[in-house]
Amino acid sequence: MNTSPLTNASASADKPWWSFGMVWMIIAGPAVVVVAAFGTLYLAITIPDPVLPTEAMAPAIQARNHAATGVVMQKQYKK
Repeated sequence: MNTSPLTNASASADKPWWSFGMVWMIIAGPAVVVVAAFGTLYLAITIPDPVLPTEAMAPAIQARNHAATGVVMQKQYKK
């Protein structure tokens, strides 16, 4: 039985490309990313984000203005 490295290399070269496990491991990474992208696209299309009323964003706007100017806005009450 001849087990030289040249004999083993020529035996593995006779196999088709899809019979090597490393090829499928390399293909699997991008394939999983593509499937995840389509799943994310499906969720983005079927479940849109709700539009918030302006009153709901008031605390965030006040915090942004305070951070930019250093002035604390007084709460304004509707009459």
